[in-house]
Amino acid sequence: MNPTVDVYWSFRSPYSYLVTPDLLKLREDYAVDVKLRPVLPIAIRAKQTLFDPKDQSKIHYILMDVARRAEFLGMKMDFPSPDPIVQNLETFEVAEEQPYIYRLTSLGVEAERRGKGIDLAYAVSHMIWGGTKNWDQGDCLKDAVASAGLDLNELDAAIAEYDVMAEIENNQQALEAAGHWGVPTMVFNGEPFFGQDRIETLRWRLDQCDLRK
Repeated sequence: MNPTVDVYWSFRSPYSYLVTPDLLKLREDYAVDVKLRPVLPIAIRAKQTLFDPKDQSKIHYILMDVARRAEFLGMKMDFPSPDPIVQNLETFEVAEEQPYIYRLTSLGVEAERRGKGIDLAYAVSHMIWGGTKNWDQGDCLKDAVASAGLDLNELDAAIAEYDVMAEIENNQQALEAAGHWGVPTMVFNGEPFFGQDRIETLRWRLDQCDLRK
């Protein structure tokens, strides 16, 4: 049995999107099982915001940084339309009704149950963050899921048969137990590696463990 790299990941996180090509390469290069552990965004999960509506500097920096990082990586980056969570970006207030994020996160859980969590995360996040407008309409989501080798209707039907929110909550508790709260966080042998730019540090650790294929 291969060692496991647990990936705590959110569909609302641009940095989670940016790490997906590296996760596929990690799986190709190392004798490890890369497992998607989807969590809700912290604005939903912890009922709190990282931003102060009176001080926009943090959100301005993140928007600049993710655009810069995407350019550095050669990846497309556009703010999602619609946003995976319904939130006022001036007050940062989160709406009670959330028509997207719970379904997306649940799809990630079911995809991982079928051994294709990272594949679905890659396909769907590239659609959402790669400039597809109105990704929630028509066959956009269905086609993205199909490109990961999965069927959207089958996933939706499977999710209805068990308590998927309990699995999401378990992922969130495991993230906290690993010593972090943010995404993406990769955990190997109990050691957390937070951030898209820590993937090289994780590869270094895997090399130390002689896990390169």
